[in-house]
Amino acid sequence: YIYIFLNCLDASRSWLCYWILHSLELLEEPVPTSIASDVCKFLARCQSPTGGFAGGPGQAAHLAPTYAAVNALCIIGTQEAYNVIDREKLLSFLFSVKQPDGSFVMHGGGEVDVRSAYCAASVASLTNIMTPTLFQDTPTWIVSCQNWEGGLGGVPGLEAHGGYTFCGTAAMVILGKEHMLDLKTLLRWVASRQMRFEGGFQGRCNKLVDGCYSFWQAGLLPLLHRALFKEGDSTLSLQKWMFEQQALQEYILLCCQNTAGGLLDKPGKSRDFYHTCYCLSGLSVAQHFGNMDLHHELIVGQEENRLAPSHPVYNICPEKVAQAIQHFHQLSVPTPNT
Repeated sequence: YIYIFLNCLDASRSWLCYWILHSLELLEEPVPTSIASDVCKFLARCQSPTGGFAGGPGQAAHLAPTYAAVNALCIIGTQEAYNVIDREKLLSFLFSVKQPDGSFVMHGGGEVDVRSAYCAASVASLTNIMTPTLFQDTPTWIVSCQNWEGGLGGVPGLEAHGGYTFCGTAAMVILGKEHMLDLKTLLRWVASRQMRFEGGFQGRCNKLVDGCYSFWQAGLLPLLHRALFKEGDSTLSLQKWMFEQQALQEYILLCCQNTAGGLLDKPGKSRDFYHTCYCLSGLSVAQHFGNMDLHHELIVGQEENRLAPSHPVYNICPEKVAQAIQHFHQLSVPTPNT
């Protein structure tokens, strides 16, 4: 096990903090103050001297663990947690990985894909470091990733994929440009990814159902609902999302739980923190419709199955999003050191 950790998970330690903390907040299990403080101190060690966060101490800054670390710190939501984030250096890091065509590389000299645009937009909006030029041309580049299927690929020309589609759509929502996407073909594509027999979602056409897509695909539906509502679609339901919420809950509850605890991809697979986080996130989406003003719940099984709601854009609880935005928007936008 130690060998597997050192070779596979050492660069995912920031992610482990987020996956576990988000799972706990969905389960409404409090984190002891001492443990929360220890997490803050650990993530501070993962922060690069030049900005952004790495997967572990001493490693290179990377947009994916930067997203995970910022989300984890926002879940903790204490002054100690907020103070960990060096916003000026974070902004400089984001500019350093921004490409001329509007895309972002995941790290210095790394690959471009639509995940990086979402990670950058998410952390920039949560910490109030958005500038007029940081996301110049990014919406146009993301739109170029939408293909003939209706979903989005990692880069222009690739097949549509649930994780990339969520990232691209959520980034467009953050940037206020979701209307640039072909929303109707996107809706048709994602709705077709829920499998009739299993009730769960596949990530791509002709693939098996996977529990993590309970969030990556089902989490798209609230974003699309909101986007179509903004366009004046009068046919939208005011009580349910545009997927079979009960069937998804049944798949997660009956097929994705390990009897010893934790959740998994599908029956026969091992539990892990990644699938635990995203199965729970998808279950939360399937249980809760709407927002604070218009909220409907559909809980399959006993009331103890109920999870806390999760913000569909950031995938942390809405009150933590609001608290972080309120805190950081009291601070001025730093000047990037590019």
